[in-house]
Amino acid sequence: MVRHLVSIMDMKNCLEEIIDFAIDIKTNPSKYKDSMDSCSLGMIFEKSSTRTRVSFEVAMTQLGGHALFLSPKDLQIGRGETIADTARVLSRYLDCIMYRAFDYKNVEELALHSEIPVINGLDNREHPCQIVADLMTVKERFTNLKGLKMVYVGDGNNVCHSLLLGGAMQGMNVVANCPKNYHPWKEIVDKATMLAEETGGSVKIIEDPLEACIDADVIYTDVWVSMGDEKEEEEREAAFMKYQVNEKLVEVASNDCIVLHCLPAHRGMEITDEVIDGKHSAAWDQAENRMHAQKAIILDLYKNE
Repeated sequence: MVRHLVSIMDMKNCLEEIIDFAIDIKTNPSKYKDSMDSCSLGMIFEKSSTRTRVSFEVAMTQLGGHALFLSPKDLQIGRGETIADTARVLSRYLDCIMYRAFDYKNVEELALHSEIPVINGLDNREHPCQIVADLMTVKERFTNLKGLKMVYVGDGNNVCHSLLLGGAMQGMNVVANCPKNYHPWKEIVDKATMLAEETGGSVKIIEDPLEACIDADVIYTDVWVSMGDEKEEEEREAAFMKYQVNEKLVEVASNDCIVLHCLPAHRGMEITDEVIDGKHSAAWDQAENRMHAQKAIILDLYKNE
């Protein structure tokens, strides 16, 4: 049976193993250099990307395979071919598909009709690949994820959704620190809360940034204006101004806390130079770990079909 990564929930029973797998790949890259020999990954991008594109392309090259960049402008999907038919055709050429989409329903549709693994490279609901790299970075610093307090500061967006679910799966105490009108989706919060009850973790929404970050082991932020939200830029910047990750928030966190940002960073907006370039920042390790996490995801899905 073909396995896909559409939601972080698709990793519910194996997330910890994949994180550990990614750490092993990073530590022992030569063990895996021919693991995807002669295999091809098709990458469909509806949204622009730096980290997702480069990390997947380099990951496939280092695994001995090949990655193809596929723009909707160059595919027949951009001229009316259905997603289902696109899935059927690409399944005959490729070994895996990565899809970075505007709408999560399209990722689900592609996976439904694909005969090869489909990996969600980001949509408006989730960003599961990012969270594997995030939790990998946290585990490298703290060894064990269970019981850690992780605070997400900012917009209750796709990254926040996957972070709530993934953190809850690992028994972490996850806090979404978001303005009133920008909370994560209720269905995601409810699902994460149920997961936390199973693992001994917790999920909270706290609107005050200083209160939320007290004793935090991890402070995480993202851009205030995601791709597709540009028309709301002024409104969002006004709503999020007090949600900037700065030294005041870091001061109330634990002494050995780390700060994460999935990038790109708008310095002086959601995060200050002093923090992202400071001693608590793990943003650059986090960015590197996207590549190692992608390798682990590709190999897990492809080798365990």
